[in-house]
Amino acid sequence: MASRMQNDCEGFFRRDFLRIGAGAGLLGLSLPELLRLEAMAAKKGANQPAKKADSVIMVWLAGGPATIDMWDLKPEAPEGIRGAFKPADTNVPGIRISEHMPKMAKVADKISIIRSIYHSIPSHGPATVFMTTGNKPTAALQYPAMGSVVSKVLAPRPGVPQYVSFSDIRGGLAGNSGYLGTAYSPFMVEGNPNGGKTTLRVRGIQLPTNFTLDSLANRDDLLAGFDSTFRETDKNADLVQGFDAFHKQALEILRSDKTRNAFDLTQEKQETRARYGMEAFGQSALAARRLVEAGVRFVTISIGGWDTHGKTFEAHSKRLQPTLDNTLSALIADLSDRGMLDRTMVYCAGEFGRTPKINKNDGRDHWARSMSVVAAGGGFKRGYAHGTTDGQGMAPATEACLPDDVSSTIFHNLGIDPKTELQTSTGRPITLFREGAVIDKLLA
Repeated sequence: MASRMQNDCEGFFRRDFLRIGAGAGLLGLSLPELLRLEAMAAKKGANQPAKKADSVIMVWLAGGPATIDMWDLKPEAPEGIRGAFKPADTNVPGIRISEHMPKMAKVADKISIIRSIYHSIPSHGPATVFMTTGNKPTAALQYPAMGSVVSKVLAPRPGVPQYVSFSDIRGGLAGNSGYLGTAYSPFMVEGNPNGGKTTLRVRGIQLPTNFTLDSLANRDDLLAGFDSTFRETDKNADLVQGFDAFHKQALEILRSDKTRNAFDLTQEKQETRARYGMEAFGQSALAARRLVEAGVRFVTISIGGWDTHGKTFEAHSKRLQPTLDNTLSALIADLSDRGMLDRTMVYCAGEFGRTPKINKNDGRDHWARSMSVVAAGGGFKRGYAHGTTDGQGMAPATEACLPDDVSSTIFHNLGIDPKTELQTSTGRPITLFREGAVIDKLLA
């Protein structure tokens, strides 16, 4: 089903970030080709940093959150800037956040709040590209999402896809594979994770309805017969053997229980499901944790509605902050309780912040010159607030950093040199994050 709820002020209409029941063909026959293309393009970087994390869960706040009312409140600022919320103490002395996020206050000792990030693009589309790719957008090149880069550079794990997304971010404008090609596009989640029955599946790695593994085996035998005949007449045996290898890898994913089990949220205790929140966003976060447990490298979940030009404080206090507070804190605490946070990064961000000055509609408008993001686990320092903004939240005052700096730090923690050179499909060399630099003070 598709939603026609407007996601932001630029007229972008989002689909429900969990799309239900899209049709699929004989998926097992297209996946080997994807895997083959993926490996044909693979190139390993040299002199990589020590790996501190294996996986990333990105929590995307679509629309541009008013982080001045969340992570970087200004209670001493003049009226018309300081906002309606009070800063509340966390379990880390000196770090205070919004009073409407009491659960995040209890896990503040497990996170880094980066309060001095900024850029210069106050428009939803290109700002989203910048934040999700770590590269400032340009008309000359379409940069790949961080998940696509992870899918390319890190070795795959048996039986699971590399990059899974619960959302077409801005209808696919961001979150895609860019110059790396479609082999590195995310596997999109379909289905409904809330309620009593879970029907999640990933398009492209599960068999169509009424198409059994026995049917797949028969088709595999048929394909093997054609391949055998083909080998006798084709001189390029390496190509055929290579295709066989990727066909086997595709069959391994299709036959594996890992992904199917990860989406079966009924295996979780009801208490755990309720802890995350029974709405779609909460259950998607729980599924993301289970996917990472199964070996998926990069998972993106998303919640929209942050484009609050009017009634910002009502939306934040009644809906946005309580929902994020519940789910994000549950994800971080659950990863920690299971011993997974050391090897899993959680990154929570939107495309930009909101104006310090409150408008006539009791809202805040687009503002890219200062914003906050949250990072946790996998090599990030814990119980730490990085950087400051000036007294009115207009711009960074100390430790200013850009989106590509944060992305560089994430990849450093994954053991990937941010200056690794990749190539487009035409062989053009591209530096992973040309302008980005690792933020050493964020490292544990």
